[in-house]
Amino acid sequence: MIKKISSNESRQKRHLRIRKHVVGTSERPRLNVFRSNTGLYVQIIDDQAGHTLVSASTKELKLGKNLEAAESLGKLVAEKALKQGITKVVFDRGGYLYHGRIKALADAARAAGLEF
Repeated sequence: MIKKISSNESRQKRHLRIRKHVVGTSERPRLNVFRSNTGLYVQIIDDQAGHTLVSASTKELKLGKNLEAAESLGKLVAEKALKQGITKVVFDRGGYLYHGRIKALADAARAAGLEF
């Protein structure tokens, strides 16, 4: 019998492969996205120092997990980052496909002023 690997395990493997190359620095921190069943979570992380600089979630906005929530979350995280003087980031999609909510979040963050 062939053992079926769950989609979350496959995503975690993809994320580890991506993380070998995507590293956040103090000049250009990493924008990390996590997608759960109930919402989206975003962090801007300085990997060299090991600190989270900015974080936001759809729970904070009291929104669901649809495209509109992802767009407003992208705007919120960009505003918070710009307040702290962060303009350039490295995008870490967390092993998810660049499609749907992840793409909407990234496009909204770019439109609000973040460069990646």
